[in-house]
Amino acid sequence: MKCPVDKSDMIVVEYQKIELDHCLQCAGVWFDCGELELLLEMNASKGQTCQTIVQKTHTGVAEAKRRCPVCGRKMEKVWIGQKQGILIDSCPVGDGLWFDGGELQQVLTQMENLDQEKSRDVLHFLGETFQAHRPARQE
Repeated sequence: MKCPVDKSDMIVVEYQKIELDHCLQCAGVWFDCGELELLLEMNASKGQTCQTIVQKTHTGVAEAKRRCPVCGRKMEKVWIGQKQGILIDSCPVGDGLWFDGGELQQVLTQMENLDQEKSRDVLHFLGETFQAHRPARQE
């Protein structure tokens, strides 16, 4: 799969039943919708889906729209998270969600009512996997 930001090939990172597509260049992460729901269940956030955690309101952000790596359509800019919203990209036909580097961990940290032990395991995995591959600085 190609990264919607820099068009480089993404690698697949597997955690339990979840296969995430991860870009080593920009540290972004692609979730198919079902994969995000599995992660939410592991965080004791059952009943939450891609649709229930994403707020599809007009963002007014001038950031260029990226193309979905699955269907190629322009993705929508949407807010996700409960406290301070985090702006992510969402496929308009529901193929999945794109998180720029660090955004996924911000969302999981914000989520309320998490089972502490389960969320610690998931956050540890995400931190080890995705923060270890920060994009190289360009000088």
